[in-house]
Amino acid sequence: MEHPSKSNLPPQELLPLREKIDGIDHQILDLLRQRNEIVTEVAAIKQQTGFGIRDFVREKELLEDRGNRAEQKGLRSEVIESLFRVILWASRDRQASLGAEAPQVTASKTVAIIGGNGGMGKVMSRLFSEAENKIIVADLDTTITNIEAVSNADVIVIAVPIEKTIEVIQEVGPHCKAGSLLMDVTSTKSKPVLAMCECSKGTSVIGTHPLFGPSVHSLQGQRIALVCERDEYGWDAWLTTILHGRGFSILHTSAKEHDKAMSVVQVLTHQATEVLGRTIQKLGVDIHKTLEFTSPIYLIDLLMAARHFAQSSDLYASIQMNNPETEHVLNTLRDAGEELREIVLDQDREKFTKLFAEVHEHFGNFSEQALEQSSFLIDRLVERG
Repeated sequence: MEHPSKSNLPPQELLPLREKIDGIDHQILDLLRQRNEIVTEVAAIKQQTGFGIRDFVREKELLEDRGNRAEQKGLRSEVIESLFRVILWASRDRQASLGAEAPQVTASKTVAIIGGNGGMGKVMSRLFSEAENKIIVADLDTTITNIEAVSNADVIVIAVPIEKTIEVIQEVGPHCKAGSLLMDVTSTKSKPVLAMCECSKGTSVIGTHPLFGPSVHSLQGQRIALVCERDEYGWDAWLTTILHGRGFSILHTSAKEHDKAMSVVQVLTHQATEVLGRTIQKLGVDIHKTLEFTSPIYLIDLLMAARHFAQSSDLYASIQMNNPETEHVLNTLRDAGEELREIVLDQDREKFTKLFAEVHEHFGNFSEQALEQSSFLIDRLVERG
């Protein structure tokens, strides 16, 4: 931790040097503004030509060039690489916001968003309105009802809490007009997709799961899973075009495959985080005191745990209580915990080493990637410290 000087006044000798640094920083900002103007031109050309926003070959060459130039100038290449990765991310986000991958002519649709005033509902409203569609929002605090909203809509988006999803689908499904698209944004897919198919006639049914929360700073580069269960009217192509145009990474999958993956990505990780948080609370741990002794890894774990419990308990309860694989996953988590507990309490290093090796082998080459990428995260966290 930093130890501030007893005096809050900086030495006089620092003042002119700080002024010089400020001047250089202002020049850097002006150059970034100029770069951003050029990115705007790049976005226009990409939209006209159909060339994608992200060019991995170009990015690789750029990062290598900037790193090499940094070393020639006596700068640390890894620091400059980190800087330019952020600049490239901002560039891609700017291009996506300008519709660089969006078609120049898109037929406007009427999109009804049920639960449109909620977190993910607002994300969907922004997404479809930016693609020049007409938005109708129905929620608990709107005068328009769910049924009124969907009656003349071309696209119906169900964006209500998980535990209300099936109920709302059953309510509005029979009122969706023929040829429309009925979709949801729920984090489980098997039951919602089945309900949409059973409760609506003559509609396309696409289940979606945005693999991010509504508080993300940008939609560019975010992943979204699509389950195209029934589509006789070409809605999958329409939806994919809009998502690509905003810079999404799209994963087409099945409901069963999705839910099995989410049992690990969400159920297992959320439960493990909750066990960590509950244990810290039951031990009566003084959080601020432990931060005096913290390592970067402990800080990352603590940040994720604190972030988890600062959010909606209803959301996390719904995620874990509605996945069909939950019982199997949590039973396996319990068994693994008991296995490790016994090994440690028995001080059996041989078994511990064997277990460690088995898990490492299962992760394979990803272990080395994890070391590199987590080191990057640790460096950024320490910088903010």
